[in-house]
This record gives sequence, structure tokens and C-alpha cells, in this order.
Amino acid sequence: MPDRYRKVPSARLSRLAAFGQLAGGLAGGVIAEGARRLAKGERPQLSSLVLTPGNVGRVTEQLSRLRGAAMKLGQMISLDAGDVLPAELTEILSRLRDAAHFMPPAQLQKVLSGHWGPDWRKRFARFDPIPLAAASIGQVHRAELHDGRDVAVKVQYPGVASSIEADVDNVATLLHFSGLLPAGLDIAPLLSEAKRQLAEETDYLREAAQMRRYGGLLADDRRFVVPSPIEELTGRQVLVMDFVPGRPIDDLAQAPQEERDEAMGALLGLVLGELFRFGFMQTDPNFANYRWQPDTGRIVLLDFGAARPVAPETSAAYTRLMRAGLADDHDALREALLDIGFVSNLQLGKHRVQIDAMIAVLLAHVGKPGLFDFADRRFVEQVREHAMPVFEDRASWHLPPAETLFVQRKVSGTALLAVRMKARLPLRDMVEAAVSNAEADQAA
Repeated sequence: MPDRYRKVPSARLSRLAAFGQLAGGLAGGVIAEGARRLAKGERPQLSSLVLTPGNVGRVTEQLSRLRGAAMKLGQMISLDAGDVLPAELTEILSRLRDAAHFMPPAQLQKVLSGHWGPDWRKRFARFDPIPLAAASIGQVHRAELHDGRDVAVKVQYPGVASSIEADVDNVATLLHFSGLLPAGLDIAPLLSEAKRQLAEETDYLREAAQMRRYGGLLADDRRFVVPSPIEELTGRQVLVMDFVPGRPIDDLAQAPQEERDEAMGALLGLVLGELFRFGFMQTDPNFANYRWQPDTGRIVLLDFGAARPVAPETSAAYTRLMRAGLADDHDALREALLDIGFVSNLQLGKHRVQIDAMIAVLLAHVGKPGLFDFADRRFVEQVREHAMPVFEDRASWHLPPAETLFVQRKVSGTALLAVRMKARLPLRDMVEAAVSNAEADQAA
């Protein structure tokens, strides 16, 4: 696939120029779309001019070329979009989950020579120069060691680690330019946390340690496979690990209902375990981080750069939130939503009726006993209808704490995967068991 080979801009000026090109393209698209709508007698808002398929396509293509923090933030938006953005825009943004370009061979050679020296190929009996996969921070190659072991070699794109600060700031500038964010919304804490987490993700020595920790937590759980790092070959920008065969998790969608339910029950149970039992969570639910083994039914877990501890207070807040939902206690759930940061006092003061209506719809649908059908999305339109006045009141927008956002990203991403798999699970029973165990642990 030669069209996927694009050199990663690693110099600060070249990355800045790429953002300038992107901003210019967006501006041109806004002007053209604005002129077209004005000619039809419309008076469009800036945000509606930016959120066009053409402009989102420009953003997707340029971020996939830049890779690094810029693309990672785009992936976060695509996963968090859920049912908020229009379907056509969500589809375009979803391309960021698997649309990264490959490094050209010369650039790959330079990176690996810098890590292992010019004779780096002697370390392997075989090294496949064509990547198995490419993501926001690095690409993965398959190789064989001289002792016969199959390994996966994750190679970080050059310049990614040093460009995090500038990339995040440039994406924030584009968001403000687009008019999608209210001028008074303080996103500084989130940007600061995003920079910190992205810096952690570019440290492959740290990821190897997180992989070992995660593997230890699941050592006795036969439903999952976690690869092990090859310590002597791993460094800050190259991570070598066991190659574990598996198919894309999307292939699970074609499996019988029983197999889909079993796999998604394992993944949802894993999220509940991370939140309430382990106090440690892999917070990136990108679908590419899961592989499926049809012959064993096991799920291969990949990419531990975003693994992080879950603060006890965050776990306790989710315990209160879910307990209120299980009790069908609307008042307690409203207070729990405020406590965890999903709504603010200002929003409650201005939109209490709409928020209570959303709570009622969600409890009526999600809180039912028996099997929960993730494919049944009829309630979403009701929630969206009640949410629109809150969403349109940009003066009341606020951001939950970063810790809550990263945890909720994993929860929401897993739910989106369950929707794609059309899973049917005893959701209420699973949550009840997890919360009861968490309450017992917190009381101990």
C-alpha cells in the first residue's frame, strides 16, 4: 500500500507549517461553505460552517499525516463523540482510529539505527519491513528472533515525544478558532493532563512496565491474553513484545450471538474490575487495542501506554453513581452526577427539568432487570431531545475533572464496542455485583 507511506514531520517548524496548512484549508472551507449558504439566504453560525464533511475530512487527513499528539486527540474526540455528532461526521472521524500513514523505509531505518545501531537487523532472524499496523504514536512490525520466538516490534515515530506540547496547543487553537468551544470554557486543566498522559505514552519503558503489571493482574483469567515485553530489546522509543496471533475485534461482529455476548461480558467485566477491584485502568478503548482469537474465544489486550491508577475517590464516586442508579433513586443520582462532575451547579440551576428528564429516560432503559440489549438505541433520541437545550446553552458548558474524563472514556468506549457487537448482557446484575464488592472493600 504505497499510498500509506508518508514521512512523519519531526521538526518543529515542519509540524507548525502543517498546522498552518490545516488552518488555511479550514478557513477556505468555511468561506466557501459560508458563501454557498449566504447565497441561499441562510445565516449560518461559524460552528456549523466548520462541522462540514469536507472540513472534517481535511482535519482527518492532516492529523493522520502528522500523527503524534495531534492524531491522538482526534482519536479521543472520535471515540467520545458517541451519539452527539451527526452520523456522517462521526464516520469521518472514526477513520482516525486506523488511518495513520506508515513511515517510509528510510525513516524507519534511521529510527532503528538510532536505537540499536546500524547493524540492528542482526538482532533478528527475520524482520518484516511492512508494518502490521500504524497508530498515532508508532507503528508495529512482525519479526522473529534467532531463538525462534515471534515478536512484535513497536517503533515510535520520530519527533512525536518532543512535539506534544506544541501539538496539543495547536489543536486547542484550532478548536477555539472553529467556534466549537465557548470562549469562556476553561480547557487548560484538561490540556495539561492530556500533555502529561501523552508524554507517558511515548515512554515505551514505562509501557513495558505497565504491560507486566497488567499481565500480572490477569494471569489467572483465561479469557484474556496479555503479551510480555522482551526487556533486553526494549527502550524508550522501541518496544519489543511477544507476538500474539489474533483477528481484529471487528471480526467478532460476525460471530454467533453467544460468542459475542461472552466476549463483551468479559470486556465489560474487565472495566468494572479495573474501576472497582484493581484501581488500575487501561484508559484507551481504541478498538485496535483488542484482538480476538476465534479458536479459543480469548481476547488479546494491546497497548498499555494509557494505563494509569484510578484514584480511590474516583472509584468511590462511581460507586455512589451506580448505586443510585441501581436503587432507581433520581435525587441521589442527580447528586452523584454533580459530585463526579458530569453536571455543574450552573447547569442544574438552569436546566433541572431537562436533566431530570434525561435521568428518567436512562434509568427506565438501562436499569431494567434481565438482559440489556446494547443494539436497542431507541432511547438515544429521547435523551438527545432533552439534552439539546443544555447542549445549546454554551454559557453553561463545563468540563468534568480530567480523572473522570479518562475513566469515562474507557467506560463509554467499551459500551460503543458492545453496541457494535449487538451484545446482550445481564448489565444490572454485573453492575450490582461489582458495586457490592466495591462497597464491601471501601467499608473494610
